[in-house]
Amino acid sequence: MPGERLDTWCEKGILVLTLAALIFGPLATGAVRTLEFLVIQTLTVCALLLWLARLWLNPTLRLFWPPIAWAVLAFVGYAIFRYLHADIEYAARQELIRILVYAILFFVILNNLNRQGSAELFACALIFLGMAVSIYAIYQFATNSDRVWHFVKPPQYLKRGSGTYICPNHLAGFLEMLLPLGLAYALSGRVGHLLRVFLAYASVLILSGIGVSLSRGGWMATGLSLLVFFTLLIRRRQYRWPALIVLVALVAAAGVFYSKARTSQERIDRMFAADNPETAGSRFQLWTPALKMWQDHLWWGVGPAHFDHRFPAYRPPEIQARPGFVHNDYLNLLADWGLIGTAFVAAAWALLASGVLKTWRFVRRDQSDLGTKPSNRSAFVFGASLGLLAILIHSFTDFNMHVPANAMLAVALIALLSSHLRFTSERYWINRNGAVLILVTIAGLAGAAYVGWQGATRAREYVWLQRAAGEKTYSEKLVNMLKQAAAVEPKNFETTYAIGEALRRMSWEGNPDYERLAREAITWFKTGIDLTRYDPYNYMKLGMCLDWLGRSGEAAPYFEQSLRLDPNNYYVVAHYGWHFFQIGDYTTARQWFTRSTELHHAWKNQIARTYLELIERKLKEAAAPK
Repeated sequence: MPGERLDTWCEKGILVLTLAALIFGPLATGAVRTLEFLVIQTLTVCALLLWLARLWLNPTLRLFWPPIAWAVLAFVGYAIFRYLHADIEYAARQELIRILVYAILFFVILNNLNRQGSAELFACALIFLGMAVSIYAIYQFATNSDRVWHFVKPPQYLKRGSGTYICPNHLAGFLEMLLPLGLAYALSGRVGHLLRVFLAYASVLILSGIGVSLSRGGWMATGLSLLVFFTLLIRRRQYRWPALIVLVALVAAAGVFYSKARTSQERIDRMFAADNPETAGSRFQLWTPALKMWQDHLWWGVGPAHFDHRFPAYRPPEIQARPGFVHNDYLNLLADWGLIGTAFVAAAWALLASGVLKTWRFVRRDQSDLGTKPSNRSAFVFGASLGLLAILIHSFTDFNMHVPANAMLAVALIALLSSHLRFTSERYWINRNGAVLILVTIAGLAGAAYVGWQGATRAREYVWLQRAAGEKTYSEKLVNMLKQAAAVEPKNFETTYAIGEALRRMSWEGNPDYERLAREAITWFKTGIDLTRYDPYNYMKLGMCLDWLGRSGEAAPYFEQSLRLDPNNYYVVAHYGWHFFQIGDYTTARQWFTRSTELHHAWKNQIARTYLELIERKLKEAAAPK
């Protein structure tokens, strides 16, 4: 029948699209940049449309709805509510789109990839992808390569393998979810001898990839998950000796690697050093501000993806860089979403764990005198569960759940694990009827339309921003390109700030139209203030424009507000001193520039160092006899 053939093709299309998204993400540096995530967004929307088509083409298709589906749906509803009430609309909207993409992926996999062998195909494809990425990471580590594809790695990641990711910690997060899966299939799966050998080889390479990442969080998560893995496996008589042999071999290999690799020893030593700035300054000291932020917004949090934008008011003096994330997914969740959002996420994980325990009783093979028959179902449930355990452990020290490729892999494993509940009971199936079909169709089309429309808008904005990024000087051409991007996406406060800053720089060249340019820059900085009142830079640069126009009395409140928003930022503090320098109050200016050097090393703090020299010269000239 034509309808059956179309349904089969739609099902295959969903498999191809979801696998393509899960494979493309890690290969595209984790899909953390705009263009790569737009590809993921497109693939996911297409998979959703194919699922909706299947619902209408196949009258026997039912909706699979385990308990975790309610928790996922509840969090999506909460995310929409928090977006509608967010302080920074643009940041909240981008976070909402990511959540919608993950939710669509979850429901599509849950309801479409439940044929015999779908989980095995997914697992094998991703395990061998992990093997390929690990080989690349091993090459980077062995050759001290500073490249990831055509990108140059940041200096802090040199001498570490990062594979196709920029950050080695995110590589470790990806691989640690796959390692237990590969070992489970190699040791207890029902696969052919040749495939078993390849899976074992892939698992060894994946473990090596985690090793050369030199990610201490990854090492800890991998070690603990493997400890649980082998403890449980050794308890089963049939797998006891193979598991012991593999365990001894892995421990020996890890010991040899640690003893031979000086870099790995240095990182372990630094982890326990009391005066280590890498440990005490760049990660753990972000936790206290995150906790304070959450305590100030206990129930609702500061807003979706708002931590980075609200951080300035909580900044400790030791952290001068923009953090992006908390480096602890649990604290990041509390800060952004509050106790209510965290409760929804915790409920989803609790329901997943309950479902896994229930599923295990049905998919495992009971032991007998003849041993236990291998099972791919039990291998997947066992390996995927421990892979998710690993990422949960790693989430205490990193932000893997904010890397799209890793978050999607976790979502896919959760969906496939949840789909195994179909072996336990028929009560999780919802029989189709007109109301269910129409409701799912309306919700699916609304989600596809919104995510697709947002993707198209973001793509057009991206084109103009990329063109602007190609300009090497501040010019009218640059400003016009940025204005085109702002016309496409008027809520992007980073674009409005870039326009204002470009106009300010052009004004400071001192050409005859400098006043017009400065006044226009002020307009754009005010627009930025309307879009996000938490960014001190809009206030600071607006005040600089007013000083430049000789309106220093009007400028003072803007500098004061920027300092209130980010009191421990050396750059903001320095510009507060700059304002006093402009009005001739050199003594006060010196105090603030000195404070700036205390926050940031004087030899790196060029603005403070330069103006302190100028102030000393001015004060000496004023004190000299006339």
